[in-house]
Amino acid sequence: MGSISSDWLLRSPRVFKAQVELRRMRAVRLTQVRNSLQESKPELPEIGPSDVLIRVAACGICHSDEHYRAGISRIERLPVTLGHEIAGWIEKVGADVKHVAPGDRVSVHYLAHCGTCECCVRGLEQLCHTGEMIGKHRDGGYAEFVKVPGRNAFVLPDEISFEIGAILMCSSATALHALNKARLKPGESIAIFGFGGLGFSAVQLARALNCDQIYIVEINPAKLASAKMLGAVPIDATKGNPVEQIAKATSGKGVDVSLELIGSAKTMRQAVQCLGASGRAALVGLTAESISVFPYTELINKEVEIIGVSDHLAAELPMLIEFARRGKLRFPPDALRFVDLDAEQINASLDAFQNSIDHVRTVIRVASDRRQFYRI
Repeated sequence: MGSISSDWLLRSPRVFKAQVELRRMRAVRLTQVRNSLQESKPELPEIGPSDVLIRVAACGICHSDEHYRAGISRIERLPVTLGHEIAGWIEKVGADVKHVAPGDRVSVHYLAHCGTCECCVRGLEQLCHTGEMIGKHRDGGYAEFVKVPGRNAFVLPDEISFEIGAILMCSSATALHALNKARLKPGESIAIFGFGGLGFSAVQLARALNCDQIYIVEINPAKLASAKMLGAVPIDATKGNPVEQIAKATSGKGVDVSLELIGSAKTMRQAVQCLGASGRAALVGLTAESISVFPYTELINKEVEIIGVSDHLAAELPMLIEFARRGKLRFPPDALRFVDLDAEQINASLDAFQNSIDHVRTVIRVASDRRQFYRI
């Protein structure tokens, strides 16, 4: 009997199907706004010389993802794979990428920027003229693989799990950026308005930066109790004006820094009013409302500053990762919940944001072992 020719093998339906499958991956995608996410099998991304292909191990589910699904935050291109809190292994590297290699554990900076415009040159890539949000403007991490610019991959130490490495890249990174923008110095005091995902990280990071006294303004009793366990002074906004409570706690001096993480005109105003001399209010929360201040008594007479905070910077991520490696930033088991790369589970998690009152973070576990997928 003659040997089977290689041409026949290439024409074999079974072999052809296997070859096609090797060029595809599992993903959960947004195909239509205000509809549930759908299971999909898009083609594997092709990388360019400055890109890397990442085999996703974990991807956090962010409240922003629910805003995209609901149409609150506009999506320009559909279908798109959501997910901007990403960690995994480097699978492939482009020819120009030198700082990481296949097999490296990495976390992903979610802002893809040009690197050459005026803002990027100044180190303000979140203001890049052509910048794109991974998981919104381009495909993200609700998938087995994701392509990102090489500069967006940051080595993740073995001491940090993929699940933590993923969620560090959003709320934790933005909390650190807010503290940096507010120029928090050792020994200063701070009032943090809101104790959700951002606040949970902000308290720990303020302590890591050697802040003195930390006040948490909240209305949720469970969150106030949790803040106290982290060493902060709880300010229950249901029991009186928080500005007056902070003034009393500081003997009328006010605080050096305030962070507004809620997104309310009322709390933004309070974040300004609770400041002492030369205080800085960093506003992070999003609102369509306008705020008002009395220029002389609340700003000029005390020389206070109101600072806008947008996203975070790649340059800040090594410090953030080091804080987590050293245990300065922790996420205990009860602060995390996990789902699979499954449309039903992910949609249920996005639905839960509508009634969420805790700071528990949900993470998609995509892979626990890089060998569980086919080689590509």
